[in-house]
Amino acid sequence: MTDKTIVCKDCSQEFVFTEGEQEFYKEKGFENEPQRCPDCRRAKKQQNNRGFQR
Repeated sequence: MTDKTIVCKDCSQEFVFTEGEQEFYKEKGFENEPQRCPDCRRAKKQQNNRGFQR
């Protein structure tokens, strides 16, 4: 495997999906590559977590 450059679906910036990250995804059984860059993933996660706070 080699590093892959992917374009974030939210901000349209390119980010690198490293070989190590690809191995991690494979070990966890994830079939799809990430569609968001790390910053957008973090923002999306925070946004989703706000809905579950009491």
